[in-house]
Amino acid sequence: MAAAIRPPGPVLLQTLRRSTYPGVEGLGSACCRCPLGAKRYLLTDNIVKLKEFQHKKVAIGHKLPGTKETFLRNLEKKLTQNNLILKEELRTLLHLCETRDDVELAKNVIYRYHAENRNLTLGEYKFGPLFMRLCYELDLEESAVELIKDQHLQGFFSDVTSFNILMDMLFVKGKYKSALEVLIQMKNQDVKFCKDTYVLAFAICYKLNNPESLKICTTLREEALIKGEVLSQRASCFAVALALNQNQVAKAASIFSHIMKSESIICTNLNIMIHVQSNMLETLIEILKEAAEGNLSKFVKRQKFSEEVLAKVREKVKDVPALLASFDELYGKLHESGQVTACSLDDLLCHIPRDRNARTVLFNKRTVSRRTFQPLNHSLWAE
Repeated sequence: MAAAIRPPGPVLLQTLRRSTYPGVEGLGSACCRCPLGAKRYLLTDNIVKLKEFQHKKVAIGHKLPGTKETFLRNLEKKLTQNNLILKEELRTLLHLCETRDDVELAKNVIYRYHAENRNLTLGEYKFGPLFMRLCYELDLEESAVELIKDQHLQGFFSDVTSFNILMDMLFVKGKYKSALEVLIQMKNQDVKFCKDTYVLAFAICYKLNNPESLKICTTLREEALIKGEVLSQRASCFAVALALNQNQVAKAASIFSHIMKSESIICTNLNIMIHVQSNMLETLIEILKEAAEGNLSKFVKRQKFSEEVLAKVREKVKDVPALLASFDELYGKLHESGQVTACSLDDLLCHIPRDRNARTVLFNKRTVSRRTFQPLNHSLWAE
């Protein structure tokens, strides 16, 4: 089994480099039509940690012995005099930056710090994600791309989080070509992909939506499966949607068949689209009939269908009177039962998932009284 595992070859990198097409920047669209409030980004806040970063900025600013201006002047002096930059100084600087000029100073300090500590970074504090969060906050994605691609900083951005945050930042802005270039850098620097990386990579390929991006997506997916990595449902859904957009219906159906749990709203709608593009019209009507008329308990969540997807179903069956009549009847029933959403397929794909950490907070709350050391349910009134 182990012999079958092979490292990624140069073919993928060549494919990635060839696929940077002009004219794809800024293709993102707003999702204001979607009642779910879908947004064009992919990582939850427990990964980006932007709020946590902003809270630390406030705390560090309050704890600073002198003024911010004095601190910055001292760092500039250190750079001029070629003095050693300390780890804590760089960390503080990255939390104090508020303007582009501040970030320019931070970039100079990063180059100096990395040159001084290039061979001592093993197990050290990772500054990459911190810098990416700063660029995320200040809308400086160009600076982030510039530094992560700079050969002189090889090793500074050695963690997967830095690349993921940057690709997410570029995805927000609709800069899919630049995001793909970051993915190339990640492969070139041998940074190991994680589950979120595959979501980002497949989403970027889906947005580029051309034969080359499908080839990249397919290659990455095959490599992941060869390595025994488990791809998330979300990553697979982007791969299915891209294959459908490229009229590779057999490929889309094959990928979809490997999704273990396909009850989600996006899987429901992708399944409909696979049937639409496969011309499986009778089966398609049966699926809608089961969803609209099935004897489900009120406690069982009903399937929801995108208005956009249902419009494509109607377009497909419009020339078959019997199927059209059945569809129109089912469409009315689905609407009456609240099973139709205004979200497009793209809205559903790009909708950010609920942050799982939000649930765990409930379990981390204090259960013992600080005053009596008794369980809170015993001492609640005393407190």
